Amino acid sequence: MLSERLVSELNRQINYELYSAYLYTAMETYFLDRGLEGFANFFKVQTQEELAHARIFFQYIYRKNGRVTLDAIDKPEANFTSILDVFEKALAHEKFVTSRIYKLVDIAIEEREHATNSFLRWFVDEQVEEEESFQGLVDRLNLMGDKPSNLFMIDAELAQRVFTLPAPLAPTGPAQ
Repeated sequence: MLSERLVSELNRQINYELYSAYLYTAMETYFLDRGLEGFANFFKVQTQEELAHARIFFQYIYRKNGRVTLDAIDKPEANFTSILDVFEKALAHEKFVTSRIYKLVDIAIEEREHATNSFLRWFVDEQVEEEESFQGLVDRLNLMGDKPSNLFMIDAELAQRVFTLPAPLAPTGPAQ
């Protein structure tokens, strides 16, 4: 059985994941407003991933006989000054999410909640991937500058990104 503290922190993480989806939707609109469909697609897929992460936490709490409580979601920042600014802010946000996941791992270890620690390993790995992805895009944008031909090349590349259901949500057998 999960402690009240751990359930509270897992519920808080649901809120952070939903906020992340809200933030990435704001970033998607920044690019749609500028006709950069590929960049917008990148953040649309990012939004879908964050909603899936919230669902994974939601399901885990119930699997462990906890109770999900939903809080208000803060309004996301929507004042961006450039393409690079959007990605730098997204990278900073992912680093914050990583710190939250680490906090959950620390609590699970402290409380000797081995099942939750195991559950959180997937998120630790996911955050490595998220930070690497955003850092790579920040580095490329810094290197290539804001020359339109370079931006359109990245835009075309990001337009190819598709959402893949995360492994913890993938069906494992016949529907019940």
